[in-house]
Amino acid sequence: MQGSFIDNLGRIYGLYTLGFLAFVILMAILEQMGVAADTIGILFVAFTVAIYAIIGVLSRTMKMDEYYVAGRNVPALYNGMATASDWMSGASFVAMAGGIYFGGYGYMAFLVGWTGGYVLVASLMAPYLRKFGCYTVPDFIGTRYGGNLARFLAVVVLTVASFTYVTAQINATGTVASRALQIPFEVGVWIGLLSILLCSMLGGMRAVTWTQVAQYIVLIVAYLVPVFWMSNKMDFGLVPQFVYGDAVARVQELQVLHQVGVLMPTESFAGLKALTVGIADPGTTLMAKWKFATLVLCMMAGTASLPHILMRYFTTPSVRAARKSVGWSILFIFLLYFTAPSLATFTKLALLDPNLATGIIGKSIADVNALEWVQKWSSVGFLKVADSNGDGLLQINEFFMRGDIVVLATPEIAGLPYVISGLVAAGGMAAAMSTADGLLLAIANALSHDLYYKMIDPNADTKHRLIVARVLLLGIGAAAAFIASLKLTSILGAVAWAFDFACSGLFFPLVLGIWWKRANRQGAVAGMLLGFLAGTAYLIHIKFLGGEMWLGIDHLRFGIIGMPVSLIAMIVVSLMTEEPDEETQRMVDETRIPKGDTILSSEH
Repeated sequence: MQGSFIDNLGRIYGLYTLGFLAFVILMAILEQMGVAADTIGILFVAFTVAIYAIIGVLSRTMKMDEYYVAGRNVPALYNGMATASDWMSGASFVAMAGGIYFGGYGYMAFLVGWTGGYVLVASLMAPYLRKFGCYTVPDFIGTRYGGNLARFLAVVVLTVASFTYVTAQINATGTVASRALQIPFEVGVWIGLLSILLCSMLGGMRAVTWTQVAQYIVLIVAYLVPVFWMSNKMDFGLVPQFVYGDAVARVQELQVLHQVGVLMPTESFAGLKALTVGIADPGTTLMAKWKFATLVLCMMAGTASLPHILMRYFTTPSVRAARKSVGWSILFIFLLYFTAPSLATFTKLALLDPNLATGIIGKSIADVNALEWVQKWSSVGFLKVADSNGDGLLQINEFFMRGDIVVLATPEIAGLPYVISGLVAAGGMAAAMSTADGLLLAIANALSHDLYYKMIDPNADTKHRLIVARVLLLGIGAAAAFIASLKLTSILGAVAWAFDFACSGLFFPLVLGIWWKRANRQGAVAGMLLGFLAGTAYLIHIKFLGGEMWLGIDHLRFGIIGMPVSLIAMIVVSLMTEEPDEETQRMVDETRIPKGDTILSSEH
């Protein structure tokens, strides 16, 4: 190969992709030769994690620009791929289809909001933050508004939002590890954490970027293959994304036949849901439309406020590359999100349809319990069959599972070769690891750069700053693994909270910091503090104190409370206090010009 590593990215990742496909074929051959399914699952997870760890170690660095922003030389295409990997977390890969599976139409709001959020990122945020030249989101807040208080509040909001999010990702790695390795979930989260730290601890953003590109290739292959396989196996056509409407119609017929929505669960189990909650809701009532719209709005604004996503656009060579990178991000994310509804539909059909060999409703409890996939998932606490009426036959309200395992269990449910299950497990691990890497790095970088270097020890040299960043990475990861092991909420629920925290405290200070010269330090402090406190107080009120909801705003949407408070507080306080100095206003004008030099120097 001629030239630098960057010049040879196409060849390097082309060879990596071919090598991964060769490994999948090898696993398929081993399965045909009689190698145990558990062994294949372990090999899939171990092989892919080892590759990521090797990339992470090879990308180690002691340079500040490399550690914080990958040297700002990541091409738009590959940054888009890394962003998509960073974005398509355990929530997108592991939990999204499960949410649609159990919740129906209403959960499509996550897809619409998360995808639409990138329109806000492209039009309001990414190019301008890249022009500014900051290392972290609090770095922008602190430099734009001035003063340590604004920077500190941004660090607080970032830490709370990202920590909430990262617990969900470690939860996802624990779910995958517990099934693939046949270990307790509580042990699986620590295995997942170790894998995550191997990728990011030594190389920072440089290591995370190149592992995320590798992880995207694994996760998208792992997500698409089972859906295409099921669509053709069930005779619905070659391209499932366009033909699954017929499968939806069949599922609706079967739900009526099996009395979904009529038969209620007769027992309840912690974290498990019965199939009876899966009736599709077209959302025709005014309240249903309001809930859909507010969830979309929170997810959109949250997307444009999440520090680990915005950080990805600090790594491109130019403002133009940052804008192109957002376009590539949307394309790569679209490939998975466009497929999630069809995956949920085919999986549900595989369970409900008595004409398919995989259908289980109406079969004897003994036969269902004898199925290997039922035994495996039951043994790690993610599934339960209960003969509540004692008739020996499985009713729709007697089958319970966690929504988080729908994607991971799909190949087994649909009767696909076990090599596909191993592939999906590797994809789920890649999705959760890639996002966890980005989140842990966002927290550690903000604390080491904005809190330690900018506020505590401005004279710290490069070596000490990187040591602090790595120690923080380790400590935060351990704390997140401990919280994840407690199973306080579902993966999707924790992710929604992270988005609400972010948009409550950061959305308007970021947007107005770029687009309103009159916004000042006092207004930003008031907006971040009051918006974040209002949203958090509402969450505590309805989720933990049993208070009544306002206007149907539940715990997944508390950003609808925080954002207006933040906006009003920021505008009112800014107008009541002195306007920013002329230098700051010129800096804001310069930020919006796509050409020219970066405003901040590389070392600031």
